[in-house]
Amino acid sequence: MLEAEGFPIADVSDHIEDPTATIWFDLCQPTAEDLAAISEELGLHPLAVEDAIHEHQRPKLDRYDSHLFVTAYAVRLNTETGVLDTSEVAAFITRNALVTVRKDDDFDIDQVIARWDNSADLAKDGVGFLLYGLLDYVVDGHFDAVQSLDDQIETLQDELFSDQTNDKDMQRRTFELRKSLVRLRRAVLPMREVVNSVLRRDLHIVDDALSPYYQDIYDHVLRATEWTESLRDLVSTIRETHLTMQGNRLNVIMKQVTSWAAIIAVPTAVTGFYGQNVPYPGFGHAIGFWESTVIMIVLSAGLFVLFRKKDWI
Repeated sequence: MLEAEGFPIADVSDHIEDPTATIWFDLCQPTAEDLAAISEELGLHPLAVEDAIHEHQRPKLDRYDSHLFVTAYAVRLNTETGVLDTSEVAAFITRNALVTVRKDDDFDIDQVIARWDNSADLAKDGVGFLLYGLLDYVVDGHFDAVQSLDDQIETLQDELFSDQTNDKDMQRRTFELRKSLVRLRRAVLPMREVVNSVLRRDLHIVDDALSPYYQDIYDHVLRATEWTESLRDLVSTIRETHLTMQGNRLNVIMKQVTSWAAIIAVPTAVTGFYGQNVPYPGFGHAIGFWESTVIMIVLSAGLFVLFRKKDWI
């Protein structure tokens, strides 16, 4: 049950001595001084504190003598543009304390609290329960993002064979989706190792009661990882197919243009031939004009029929 909240960092040492107490500190964009204070109370390693301050860390789990340090990324997909946004969060895990460090305001900590409230019966498991709520929120976000990307890619597939396809828009959306999948892969793939490490018995974070819940998170991580990989290959296939279709359309157009050029060349050749300053059949008579006209029509019609038969026109 909740005993106290909003207490100053200096009081942590008083609560930490109680083996039955579980402490959670949430810091959003903290300064070095803020982390120095909590580090002094909990004995955090300087390298972990440095990683918590600096952005763009790789998702990981580092093990120190007095605590564990976890870095992860929550993700959000803009369904209109296909752009993926990420929010970095770090966590210090001690025997009976969890310190979360959010690098920006976009990380929705209320969703984490909601998970804790919905599973209040697990609160007796202490820090392992708090870490479960945090990882569950992060991994569920990964799963939702990859599902949304799958829907967008499926829409892109339908548009690929549409007669009203806008090539420029198709290329832009394909590029944005591929870029988002690359960013998602960087956030999702290392989480497999993170969750697997948390499940290790020698870390004493996950007990028998929490094990099924962490196994569920691990299952979601695996599914999200495999799904991301398959979607990345699918986007590459869509892009290659689009380029192939563009090449095929260009070939058809070139055949049509070449065929019409050949047909137009017939009257040009006939009139050019009859334009010589030498006598020719029908020279000086009206019959010569009609003879040349008939020749042009017959030859042009013959070429048209030939090209139509070959499906060039």
